[in-house]
Amino acid sequence: MSERIRVLIVDDEALARRGLMIRLQGAEDIEVVGEAANGRTALEAIRRTHPDVVFLDIEMPGMTGLDGISQLPTETMPLVVFVTAFDRYAIQAFEARAVDYLLKPVDEERFADALDHVRQQLQQRKAVDQRDRLVQLMADLRGSADWPDDLAGIVPDDATAGPVPALAIRQGREIARVPLASIDWIDSAGDYMCVHAAGQTYILRGTMKSLEDALDPAMFQRVHRSTIVNLGRVERMRPHMNGEFFLILAGGHEIKLSRTYRDKLDHFLRAGRVH
Repeated sequence: MSERIRVLIVDDEALARRGLMIRLQGAEDIEVVGEAANGRTALEAIRRTHPDVVFLDIEMPGMTGLDGISQLPTETMPLVVFVTAFDRYAIQAFEARAVDYLLKPVDEERFADALDHVRQQLQQRKAVDQRDRLVQLMADLRGSADWPDDLAGIVPDDATAGPVPALAIRQGREIARVPLASIDWIDSAGDYMCVHAAGQTYILRGTMKSLEDALDPAMFQRVHRSTIVNLGRVERMRPHMNGEFFLILAGGHEIKLSRTYRDKLDHFLRAGRVH
């Protein structure tokens, strides 16, 4: 069985905590590690239990849920799902990077959606952690040696495979040939880029600009200053707060569409790629 998701429930109403507990116990991949009745005890419980996600009420005596999470360092911040009877805090909640915002009484379908969002976010967070460790390992192995850029160029496929081009990426002393059609997305991490293709991650050194210039814009578009997406892998688009959207790729990975690249939204809609 895969590692279970550690959940902390925070609400000043015992009945509300009990209701969340019952719902969460129905999910096999969830482990409730604690409860808290106000913001101050919630902070103590977060530091003690290290939950992956907190289901957090907002209006509580002494300290609101928003005030509580604002006191946590970013590097130790768990995911947060707000559960409240008031909709007036929605904008503040999403500005605080909430995964979801549930209004009491919570609908069963909305609750299931919130859990799915939590699972997706944790999966992405784990992928980013693994990527950063791999990038650091590459940097440590290379040290300060004068290495050339890892992008050897765009090369044609074998004649038997058709005309679809591929990226040629140096991996140690070898060159990996990565078909463009297999690439899901590309993101940057410091001086390195991570090419995610067919379940594999290829690390290369270079700039997003140089790679963007080398790729066909009809196939790849930049949707964030640090992210390029294969348009053919975009299945749908999920609206977020303040006019923002998340692109849902084949396989379920979510990528934020930056406001700076909102013109890409029109391209997606006109092309009929997303819904």
